Amino acid sequence: MFSAATASRRVSGVGRVGPDTQRIRGGVSRKAAYVQELGDSAPGELVKKNQVRMKLYSPELFTTQRELIDLLSSRDRSATGMHSARGDFQRLIESAERRLRLWNITEEQIAKIEQTRQVDESIAILSKVDGVVQSLPVTQGANVAMGSPLVEVADLSAVWVWGEFYQDELPMFHVGQEITVTSSSYPGEKFLGQLTLIDPFIDDAKRTGRVRLDIQNPDLKLKPDMYVDLVLDMEMGRSLVVPSSAVMPTGKRNIAFVDKGQGKLEPRFLELGGKYGDVYAVKSGLKEGERVVASANFLIDAESKIQGALKSW
Repeated sequence: MFSAATASRRVSGVGRVGPDTQRIRGGVSRKAAYVQELGDSAPGELVKKNQVRMKLYSPELFTTQRELIDLLSSRDRSATGMHSARGDFQRLIESAERRLRLWNITEEQIAKIEQTRQVDESIAILSKVDGVVQSLPVTQGANVAMGSPLVEVADLSAVWVWGEFYQDELPMFHVGQEITVTSSSYPGEKFLGQLTLIDPFIDDAKRTGRVRLDIQNPDLKLKPDMYVDLVLDMEMGRSLVVPSSAVMPTGKRNIAFVDKGQGKLEPRFLELGGKYGDVYAVKSGLKEGERVVASANFLIDAESKIQGALKSW
């Protein structure tokens, strides 16, 4: 029976987990230095915010600290002297503090130097986030030049999933949709991702496009480069539908056969809408309540075989 129904469609694809690049914190050496002590031994280690990643020794950093302490002492001694001299010392102190900040020294570290009036032989490089060491291109005792990368920490409490879908499926997607993500590593468990980006470029070989999902990952179950499956279930609204098995494509046209009773069949040319699961939406060619042959291809194939057999009899 040809009838109206709420059409739904399930779009499936594959995806790959990646870090949220906005949550990656890299550190570079702001001055030529030596790695005096290494806090991380290998990529993959968990780190906490403000945890010491490494300690660097730099003659210039050492000299600037010494200069700052001497200026503080001179300012203190001039406390009862001329106001202009004290102001000059303060400007020099602020200049030394700015240089230390430019070299990735934190406000807390500068405050400690000023309070203790002691020079740290090495300066600690701290992690700016809770996360996982993604890369560690230096070794203990290494000589690093200005601008050399030191350590990269990725916050994986939220990750990206890059999904891949065929080009004719992409119009089904829009920013803000929620998409279900599953992994063979966690059978029966579902993760919910929000679509935040539709890549405008199409892969010319596979004819697929990419979408990006943002997923909360507090337990770090989803790991970078892990493959996952993506499913989007959509309701397409109420429409007249017919089983896909009842439709026989013949080149540019699609045909269904209507049961007129007493063994009589009437062919109808159909204008079809989208395909949703195992049904087609029908724009024209059939009316609600008409009975259609559910297996048109089987019927025609069987008929042709009978006719062929009779001709050869």
